[in-house]
Amino acid sequence: MFQREIAVGFPFSGDSIGGSHISALNLVSSFDRKSIKPVVFVHHPDQALSRYLDENKIDYVAIEDIEVLNPHGAGFGKRFISALRYSISILKIVKLLRRHRIDIVHTNDGAIHATWALPTWLAGAKLLWHHRGVPTGKAVNILAPFLATYVVTVSSFSQPAKPLLPLKGRMSVLHSPFKHPERTLDREECRLALVREIGLPEETRLVGYFGTFTERKKPLRFVEAVHAFHRNNPDFPIAGLLFGAPDQTGSRLDLEAIELARTLGITDKIRLMGFRQPVAPCMAGVDILLVPALDEPFGRTLIEAMMHGTPVIATNHGGNPEAIENEVTGFLVEPESPQAFVAPMELLLKDQSEWQRIGERARVSALAAYGIKPHVDGIVSIYQRILGREAPGNEQDCVD
Repeated sequence: MFQREIAVGFPFSGDSIGGSHISALNLVSSFDRKSIKPVVFVHHPDQALSRYLDENKIDYVAIEDIEVLNPHGAGFGKRFISALRYSISILKIVKLLRRHRIDIVHTNDGAIHATWALPTWLAGAKLLWHHRGVPTGKAVNILAPFLATYVVTVSSFSQPAKPLLPLKGRMSVLHSPFKHPERTLDREECRLALVREIGLPEETRLVGYFGTFTERKKPLRFVEAVHAFHRNNPDFPIAGLLFGAPDQTGSRLDLEAIELARTLGITDKIRLMGFRQPVAPCMAGVDILLVPALDEPFGRTLIEAMMHGTPVIATNHGGNPEAIENEVTGFLVEPESPQAFVAPMELLLKDQSEWQRIGERARVSALAAYGIKPHVDGIVSIYQRILGREAPGNEQDCVD
C-alpha cells in the first residue's frame, strides 16, 4: 500500500540563531524528500533566523500572528497577558498543523517546546521533543513526559534527571549532526588573516571563544583564563578572540567581558569579533579553542573545531567528556578555574609537535565519530517508529 512522505514540522522562534538551530537545519537540509517532507515554521520573520534561511535557500512558512510563550517573562502581569495571547495561539497552531497535514512536530528549544507541545497533541500529531539543554530542565522533566511522543537528547549528560512519567522505550541519545569541512583550510593563512584584522604582530598566538554570550557558556571565565596565562607568561604574544552574538534576553556579557579585560589590565589582549558566517576560517585560524562552559549539553563549536584540527581545552563538565578523551584528542580541565587552562595552553602554544599531535588526533576522531548521515538515519528511524511505519529489522538502540 502506498504511503505518502512523512510531513514533519520544524517550528522556530526566529529572533536568534545558535548551535541548536544550525543542528536542526542541517537535519532539515539532509532529508531524502521522497520519504520526509520538512516544513519549517518561523515566528518573528525578518530577523536573524529567517536571514540565515534565506542565505541558505531553505524554504519556510512565516507566522507573524502566533505568540511564543516566554516562561521566563518578567512579572505576573506580563506572564498573564502572554498566557491570554497563547490561548488564542493554540487554535491557530492547530489549524496550521492541519492545513499542512503535519504528521510529526519536531521541536528544538525551550520556548518552542512549551508553545507547540499542547497544540500538537490537540491536532492529533506526534511530538518529537529534541532536548538540547540541561538534565534538570523543568519542561523536559514535567511537560515532555506527558505530551511528547518521543524524546531525543544530544548527549547522555542531557537526559532528563527526574521525569514525572517513565520515558523508557521512548527516549534516545543522538549526537548532533555535523557537516564535514568541504575543504582543508590553510590554518596559518587563516591565523594571519585574523592577526592582521585585529592589528597585532604576526607572531601573536590566538585562543578563541565561540558561542552566544550566555552565563552557561562562561565568556568571563575565558577572559580570566587568558589573563591567567598572561600572568604566568608575561612576554608571550597572545590574544583572546570572542566570536558570537550577545544574548538577546540576558545580561550583556560581551560588554562585561571587555570591562573585565580592562580591570585585569589586558585590554590589548581581548577582542570582540562578532558573529561570523562562515565560521570555519575563524575556527581554523585560532590556535586553541577554550570551552569554559558549565552544563554544556553537547557543544557544536567543540566538534567543529576538532574537525578543523584545532586543539580544544574544555571543562570536564556537561557533555564535554563525551566528545574529548583527555590528553588524547584534547584536554579536560577543572570547571570554574581559569588557572586550570594555563598548563595545557602552555603545552600547546610552546610545543609545536604536541599541538600538531593533539590537533590531528582530534580531527581524525571527530570526522570518524560525527557526521550528517548517522544522525539523519537515526531521526528517520524514530519518525517511522512513532508512526508505526518502521520496517522489521530496522530498530534503533535506545538509551533509557
